[in-house]
Amino acid sequence: MKPNKKAILVFTLALITIHFCAAQIKHVKTETVKVYGNCETCKKNIETAAYKKKVSKALWSIDNKTAILSFDSTKTTADAILKKIAYAGYDNQNYFAPDAAYKKLDQCCQYSRKMPKEVAKSIDTIKAPIQTDTVKKTTTGNANHLSAVYAAYFALKDALAKDDGTTAAANAKELYNAIDEVPMAKLTVPQHIVWMRYVKQLSYDAEHIKGVTETAHQREHFISLSKNMYEVMKVIKNDTTVYYDFCPMADGGKGATWLSLQKPILNPYFGKQMLTCGSTKETIPANK
Repeated sequence: MKPNKKAILVFTLALITIHFCAAQIKHVKTETVKVYGNCETCKKNIETAAYKKKVSKALWSIDNKTAILSFDSTKTTADAILKKIAYAGYDNQNYFAPDAAYKKLDQCCQYSRKMPKEVAKSIDTIKAPIQTDTVKKTTTGNANHLSAVYAAYFALKDALAKDDGTTAAANAKELYNAIDEVPMAKLTVPQHIVWMRYVKQLSYDAEHIKGVTETAHQREHFISLSKNMYEVMKVIKNDTTVYYDFCPMADGGKGATWLSLQKPILNPYFGKQMLTCGSTKETIPANK
């Protein structure tokens, strides 16, 4: 059988590209990972999502749906790069893309999405598989991989109730870091889906709160932070009972919610001005 000249050329160009990428990155490490997509536009999107100057690059193959990652092992990981690719709308061996990100893809890019178990079976290189065997189980009884996230959120809420913008900023920084460090590959499928749906906005609000000490601005972002945290906590329960509280006076009279470990109302939107303004809308039971 004669060698396929086109295939040889493509392979040679790929090797040259990989070598060039590696030459631009210090402490380079390469990994081959599974990433789903359809076309040349997908290739551009995936490689763009993975790219960070002198830190990481990717070369994605349409034919076998794999990406060769080249990255500085002292600055990032393959898992972190796969997370970025998922945010861009592409399912991969570690992460399911958020539905909203997938739906934003061009029509030609909307690849056929596989069920979690089918994805896991098709990947032999997976190191930290999503726990597809727990799909039909409830979320109770599982290890709480968001405990650090919740602890930082509650500390932030307490700081705002005390009108302490400096401490609130420090707590928001802890929250921002905890969000980034959640081991998503260890979440069950229902947990993973809800986390991927809200994590980007949670991180966005935490970043804004940690960047200032002015409580007015912090409270603006705490409104949406609390709404999204509630959606996550309904699925990934806290280790103790949580109270979902509401203040009708907050947000210019529109009303706003927050989560609390204490039953007595301690209002984070008004602090000492109206500390007990509000009521409990819902009680979220503890994870058992």
